[in-house]
Amino acid sequence: MKLNIESATPPTPHPFALFQLGFRPFFLGALLYSVISIVIWTLAYSLQWQISPLIRFENPFWWHGHEMIFGYALAVVSGFLLTASKNWTGVQTIRFIPLAALFSLWLIARILPWIGAVPLEVAAGVDLLFSLLLVIAVTHPLYMSRQWGQVRIFTSKLSLIFMANLVFYLGLFDIIEWGERFGIYAGVYLIIALLLTLGRRVYPSFIENGVGVSLGLKNSKFLDLSSLFLLLFFAIVDLAMPHHWISGILAALLVLVHGVRFYNWYSHLIWSKPLVWVLMVGYGWIITGFLLTALATLLPYIGVNSISHFIALHAFTYGAIGIITSGMMARVSLGHTGRNIFEPPNSLHWIFGLLLGGSIARVILPLFLPEQVITFILISQLLWIISFALFCIEYIPLLIKPRVDNRPG
Repeated sequence: MKLNIESATPPTPHPFALFQLGFRPFFLGALLYSVISIVIWTLAYSLQWQISPLIRFENPFWWHGHEMIFGYALAVVSGFLLTASKNWTGVQTIRFIPLAALFSLWLIARILPWIGAVPLEVAAGVDLLFSLLLVIAVTHPLYMSRQWGQVRIFTSKLSLIFMANLVFYLGLFDIIEWGERFGIYAGVYLIIALLLTLGRRVYPSFIENGVGVSLGLKNSKFLDLSSLFLLLFFAIVDLAMPHHWISGILAALLVLVHGVRFYNWYSHLIWSKPLVWVLMVGYGWIITGFLLTALATLLPYIGVNSISHFIALHAFTYGAIGIITSGMMARVSLGHTGRNIFEPPNSLHWIFGLLLGGSIARVILPLFLPEQVITFILISQLLWIISFALFCIEYIPLLIKPRVDNRPG
């Protein structure tokens, strides 16, 4: 008896792949929203346009801070963790209709504040529901694979981000005094904590793979524990007693700990590899944020008031979060669409370079020319918009179309 064995031909993937894996919709949403939200903020802050929906937040700065953390940054974190947790566990994360539903909640929460007929409480409820369901969606594969260490790290941080968002809204609705500040700063520190956790895991391998040379990069348990507990104590003190000298001392110690780690990981070979240097530059901005926080907090005790705490804050947000998340999206999108991460688009040098220039304009230049701060802020806003607009042009087609190797995902 003769058997005819034919190799199975893989099915042709659907040309629209947006909801096949978590990074696709959330990175697309983050990229578009990063442009739209900063255009709005540029019109409102630098050009002094009266944009009525922002008035619903009483202080337009609350809207800006909230949306960059719980809108943009959390979208990037969502896309990354919904993708990475599948790799870590082998358990399929949400996709198709459940993924589209979760992303829709994020999107609706961004839109509802602009619809005057909808109470702001409804928008807050949708936003909080998204944050809560995100915790469940990320935790499920970790729980199914019994990866309790991952649950402790990522479920706890995402749950605290949900709590920070809740506190923000309770402050906005005059239930908790200064809840807006507490929620935004807690959100910033939690996002930084997530980036440091992920960086500790992937930076050594990313750097060595990126430069193609074994550099013997290692993690130090002492630095791991020191950075973890110092950041925890710093965040608690700064949230409970803003600008207290204790938080300044802790910030200075964090500069030392992370400065040593940066030195251990650094190689001059990174500068020809945009997907590597962008991560190290972003890490440098985290250290700069701690340094400026220490100076802004401690200098007044010796009679010097020269550094604004808002400049230190933007070292964390514009500099660290903006640059690292852009690098994360660029790398993950290439790898998970079947493209070669060692041959990234040439445009990334411009995209990351413009973002770096904007962070310098927003954080460094005002330290030397404080009378020109409004001009520098406008420049930083424009460079952010241009950078992410180029990012959208280069990457949105990758996020929508199927993998080039016809594999699922």
